[in-house]
Parts: sequence; structure tokens; C-alpha cells
Amino acid sequence: MCRIGAIKSKEFIHPSAALHLMLPQQEGHDNSGFAMVMQDLGGVFSKYKDKPLLSLACTQTGARLVEEYMEANNFIQLAEWIPRGVKNTNLDIQAMPYYIFRNYDYPEHYSNESQEAKETLLLDTRLALRTLLEKDDQGYVYSFWPDALTLKEIGDPRDIATYFKLWDDNGALMAKNIVTQCRQNTNYDIVRYAAHPFFMQGYTLCANGENTFYTKNKEYQKNLHRGYIGFESDSQNFLYTLHYVLHELQWPIKYYKHVITPLPFNEIANRSDKAELTAIRQSLGHMEINGPNTIIAMLPNGNMMTCCDSKKLRPVVVGRDENTVAISSEACGLNAILPHRNQETDIYPNEREVVVINEALEVERWKQ
Repeated sequence: MCRIGAIKSKEFIHPSAALHLMLPQQEGHDNSGFAMVMQDLGGVFSKYKDKPLLSLACTQTGARLVEEYMEANNFIQLAEWIPRGVKNTNLDIQAMPYYIFRNYDYPEHYSNESQEAKETLLLDTRLALRTLLEKDDQGYVYSFWPDALTLKEIGDPRDIATYFKLWDDNGALMAKNIVTQCRQNTNYDIVRYAAHPFFMQGYTLCANGENTFYTKNKEYQKNLHRGYIGFESDSQNFLYTLHYVLHELQWPIKYYKHVITPLPFNEIANRSDKAELTAIRQSLGHMEINGPNTIIAMLPNGNMMTCCDSKKLRPVVVGRDENTVAISSEACGLNAILPHRNQETDIYPNEREVVVINEALEVERWKQ
């Protein structure tokens, strides 16, 4: 099994906190991928929260192609964090030559455009850069969105952290929200795009488990939206369904659970909302997820959520103290970063629950 985790804090935290959350769960991953998405950023990016942040890994040629594209499309560079990797041949990391995390201002002619137009621009730009870099295998673009940074690499999470100097709490890289995964590869190639979390238009998601409806989901989703691409992992289906239900259909989050793990028809028949739930089963049946899995997601508004498959075949626990709420595959991760919490208040979501943590760190539990 993979191991997944998330931290939501009232105060800015360093990415090393996410590593301390994950490393006690070392037996649950095989160094086939480590990644994290940081949202509500502090440090070097704190002054540019409303400006899109580009996260990518590339070759020297790829860096040049990206710079030329962004200049040609009138994006203006504002700030950047370029990690200088530790030169140590004993580290277990398949490092790329360049890692670029760069804030841009929107093209001048977008200054009076709507939020929807700007979001469309950012999506189309990320897709164009991905196509540009994929042509000759020159790099990977993970996200292009305001106040969100994505880092992915293949190797041992400890060594990846050493390479990027993530153990050094120098204040350059800080955030209030972090979602992370240490990957245990099961069915697919070991590639950077397959490392969770996945990101699209402010929606972040990572998963622990398998999706045996992958082919059905993929064939349906790839015709729904131009941004539903790649499918390097069966867990990307979770993200695309989340995006479709909340962003495209603009439904309340409670319906996401009804789409991925719908109730049996005999239970639906006895509910007051049977018309809605029947319509979901009939119209979005190809988005149903099957197999053992647990997910953690982060929404554009900063809320986090977690839920399980219909039989709860993968673990998850939520714990908190007065300033922080964390989600972890195993309680040992919570013990590492929240050692003084009241463990009696820990939440172990059941197979019919959705747990949501809002910006005030209030924990809501919704029953399907």
C-alpha cells in the first residue's frame, strides 16, 4: 500500500513536517515516488498569493523552451525558488537537471478578465507546456496556479528531502496546507506524473489503493474535459471525478461520495433524496470507483477532505491539536507530529463517511 497524509495548520509550517508525518510509515512505500502539494504559501512566495505559480522539473533545453513560451505569451516573471540540489551520488533520487518554481503575473490584456477566463488561461498554459516538454522528453509540468506549489520526484523520501534541503528550516518554503504521498507502485510505470498528489485547477488529490474500474473511468473521463489527460495512475480518476462534480457540475461536495461509491438501489429506494441519487447512478455510473482505496483531497478554498471505499479496505485516521489537523494512513504518523494531542478524539472514518476540515480547522463528518 501507498501511504498518504495531509496537514492543515493555523500557522505556517515547513515541508519537513510532512516528511515527519510520512516517514514512520516507511514500510508502506517502495521509493517509486514522493510528492507534495503546498497551498496557502508563506516564505518566498508570500507576497504573490494572487499570482500563478509554475511548478516543473526539466532539462536545460526544457527550461529554455518554457521561458520562450511564457515570454511569447506575455507572462511576466515576478519571483522564483530554484532549489540547488545537494551533490551526493549516494542519494536515492532520479534527479532532473532543473527544478523551477516561479511566480508570474498575468498577461496585461488579462488584467480586467473574469476569474473564469484567468482559470481557463492557466489550465491551457499548463497543458501547452506539458505538450511542449513531452515532445522530446524535456520535462514535466505539475501545476500552474496561484498560491500552490507541487514537488514530485522518484526515490527515497529521505534522500529527496536531503537533495532539496527540505530538512533545512530556513523559512524559504512554508505553507499552511500540505498534502503528500509516499508511493507504493502496483500496476503502472514508475514515472513522475504518476506520483501523487495530482493537481488540477486548485483541486488536489492523493490516494492509497487501487481502482479496478480504471479502464471504464478513463474511457469516459477523457471525453469529458480537455484537462483530463495522462492517466499514468488509476488514482487520477479520483481527481478528475472530484473536479467534474465540484467544478464543472458545481454540486455540493457530499455528492462526490455518492458518485464514486454509490449506494445500492435497494437503499436508495428508502431515502428522501432517492430521485437525486438514482439520477447520479444512472448518469454518472462510469465514474464509480471500485477496489480498496482511501483518498485525501484539498479544494481551492483550502478545505480538506477524506473518505474511503465502500468496504473501508484501506486505513485512514484524523487527529488534531489546537493549531493543527492532520490526516494519515496510520496513527504513527500523527504520533510523530502531534505527540501531545488527545488520541481519544482521533477520527477513523467509516466506509459511509466524508470528513471535511474547513479553514477554521472545524472538522465536519457527513454520513452518506
